[in-house]
Amino acid sequence: MDQLFKIDEKTCINCYACVRVCPVKAIEVTAEKNYAVILPDRCIGCGSCLNICPVSAISYRSSKEEVKALIKSNHKVAAIVAPSISGEFVDITDYRKFVEMIRTMGFEYVCEVTFGIDLVAREYKKLLENFKGKYFISANCPVVVSLVEKYHPELVNNLAPIASPMIATAKVIHKQYGSDTKVVYIGPCIQNKEEIKRYADDAKVDAVLTFTELRELFTEFNIKEGKVEYSEFDEPIGYKGSIYPISNGILQCVDIDEHLLTGNIINASGRSNVLEALKQFESHTETISRHFNAFYCQGCLMGPGTSKGGQKFIRRTMVVNYANKRLKSFNQKKWEESIANHETNGFNAHFIANDQRLSTPPEDKIQEVLKVIGKANMGKDSGCEACGYSSCRDFAVAVSSGFAHTDMCLNFTLKNRHEYIKTLRATNDKLAKTQEMLRESEKKAREEQEIAHEASETITTMLKKLPSAVILADKKLKIIQSNQSFIDLLGDDAVEINDIIPGLVGADLKSLLPYNIYNLFSYVIQNNEDIHNKDIHYKDSLYNISVFIIRKGSVVGAVIRDMYAPEVRKEEIIKRVTDVIDKNLAMVQKIGFLLGEGASETEQMLNSIIQSYKDGDKG
Repeated sequence: MDQLFKIDEKTCINCYACVRVCPVKAIEVTAEKNYAVILPDRCIGCGSCLNICPVSAISYRSSKEEVKALIKSNHKVAAIVAPSISGEFVDITDYRKFVEMIRTMGFEYVCEVTFGIDLVAREYKKLLENFKGKYFISANCPVVVSLVEKYHPELVNNLAPIASPMIATAKVIHKQYGSDTKVVYIGPCIQNKEEIKRYADDAKVDAVLTFTELRELFTEFNIKEGKVEYSEFDEPIGYKGSIYPISNGILQCVDIDEHLLTGNIINASGRSNVLEALKQFESHTETISRHFNAFYCQGCLMGPGTSKGGQKFIRRTMVVNYANKRLKSFNQKKWEESIANHETNGFNAHFIANDQRLSTPPEDKIQEVLKVIGKANMGKDSGCEACGYSSCRDFAVAVSSGFAHTDMCLNFTLKNRHEYIKTLRATNDKLAKTQEMLRESEKKAREEQEIAHEASETITTMLKKLPSAVILADKKLKIIQSNQSFIDLLGDDAVEINDIIPGLVGADLKSLLPYNIYNLFSYVIQNNEDIHNKDIHYKDSLYNISVFIIRKGSVVGAVIRDMYAPEVRKEEIIKRVTDVIDKNLAMVQKIGFLLGEGASETEQMLNSIIQSYKDGDKG
């Protein structure tokens, strides 16, 4: 799997939970597919979809095999570990055991990212306190960086030009242990797997393991706390950078002023706060007049690469306790010497705009979608958000752009059939009166009509006996006639409608059929071109559909077979089914003409059709 996140089409249940939670709508849902698809170019790697999926259909790119190959190579391999380990591995009683467990896997060095955080924090202090009129957004969180580059490209120049702690630590490792040393970062963030592609040479990180992947490797190698001795982190040892996982930790570790009255920086952590912060920073920079310290996951405590079920404030407490414990035996003088040795490395970063914002489709296309879902008169920002989009208009834009389809409007889908039933009940009297008026205007042809009516009843009886679903529709794709097999195929709503109007006469196919099946009828009536033996999955069944022209531009017919029906499954019946389909098609075409035939030919035509069907049964 090359892309960062992927959805398993066999597991996906099309609940659209991932669409609703995705902050940038990087998930495509089309009528042609029965599952959601993540678009890697639009994805920012936040992992929101991973955590929300109720059936665990979403996975991310694993680095376990890559890391095992590095360990087995002839290179020295260093593991650099995020300080949020204290919040994640609460089940390990002593961090020194944790360090040795990592060594046991085959790592030559095990270092904290805390020292890299100390270095980066000092760079932020210089940048923010030496104000020159430009306001910055912190670039420590790779998700925030990706969000800015792709969806706020105008703010790319406002990203602080400072490398992340992971990259800063990699620079330190290469300087201290040799440029040929391989580096593996272990942390809570999945987007780091994409971040490392930005850097090379002295800042190169060769692989990224999430905490979840590390736990899996511990299990695979049978490494347990009780089986290992104590071991300390390799130098250089960090200072207050250990509180970095808390959203404002990087500010506090170098005493950057964040006081409401005297400070000039705002902390924005968590999905909704970050999204709103970037919008307001872009639109009201001069009004706000503050720098933004932004973390998508409320610091680095609850990243998507951590164990599920973790409690934010418990993890926060463990991070603080761990930092205090480390500081009790901290060697200040040695740390200052290490800082002096490495702070000249240079920790600059460069970011590039990669605009992934959707272009606005033509207004008429948007209005067409809004009309279809019944939201044409709603306000610009109105909507229930059940589809995953913030407004009905945003949803219409996505549909017009090919990223979504109308069935995703859950409110519309749920209400549509119920409203249709109500409409049928309300208009039934009008239809009855119209029929009466027609009968009055055709008094001279009453006898012929009665004969035709009898013929129609006979035909209806014949259709009911057919195992295949049969339907005739006019040029507006409203039902002329259908049999019981078709009604049973549609389900309970159709049965209810049939009680009101037998045979669903006058019913709109668009309201009854799934989008992909309805499209077949629309194509045939518009193009006067038959479609034979089209296999379509619907619900839990496979249907073979043939749609054909009876009268060009005015009448279309179809035969639908349930391929999972017992009689169809039998191998020896396959040829017979083909013959029956052909005879059924011919019969339906005869039915279409029968309604316009004179009474003198009715009996002869019916006998012909009945005999054809009997002959088919004998085969």
